[in-house]
Amino acid sequence: MLEEAPAPNIPQKIRDEVTQTCVNACINMKYRGAGTLEFLYENEQFYFIEMNTRVQVEHPVTEMVTGVDIVKEQLLIASGEPLSIKQSDIQIKGHAFECRINAEDSVTFLPCPGQVSLFHAPGGNGIRVDSHLYSGYKIPPYYDSLIAKLISYGDNREHALIRMQNALDEILIDGIRSNIPLHRELVRDAEFQKGGVNIHYLEQKLSS
Repeated sequence: MLEEAPAPNIPQKIRDEVTQTCVNACINMKYRGAGTLEFLYENEQFYFIEMNTRVQVEHPVTEMVTGVDIVKEQLLIASGEPLSIKQSDIQIKGHAFECRINAEDSVTFLPCPGQVSLFHAPGGNGIRVDSHLYSGYKIPPYYDSLIAKLISYGDNREHALIRMQNALDEILIDGIRSNIPLHRELVRDAEFQKGGVNIHYLEQKLSS
């Protein structure tokens, strides 16, 4: 629903261990292509969950903090070309958030297909919108409810979060219900602003 990079409150030593684990795994299996290895982190330990052999929805936050066009690199590999970068070239700079904008009720989470009467995308420095929406577009009921990805970037977490707050206030999707109201609440939530909430936080927040 909402992603950020880099993950807050994780020591650099742990980040480096996770990175090296991923690199070693891909080398050992002779993996070729784009992929995502997922981990859970608890008590200064990380635990492998799964690997998805594809580009994931949240790849823009990685692109924003590394400056690497992951889709472009994937296409190079698929075309038989080598990567244009080396692991040593990857440097994380700044902070990024991504809000998944879904055509669903922000309270019941039920899907809300229908015709978009008005779509206005936010803009400005550090704001990116990945979407196929336009005013008059009819959202079908047959697919995933994801209709847009709203991404913000800043020099630090606070800067990126302020930009996301402003972008969520600016975006308009009329004619259907969306989860934008929930995102607006989350990015202003005191605990979320501190960073490091756990995977159960949203469920606990909504049930309180």
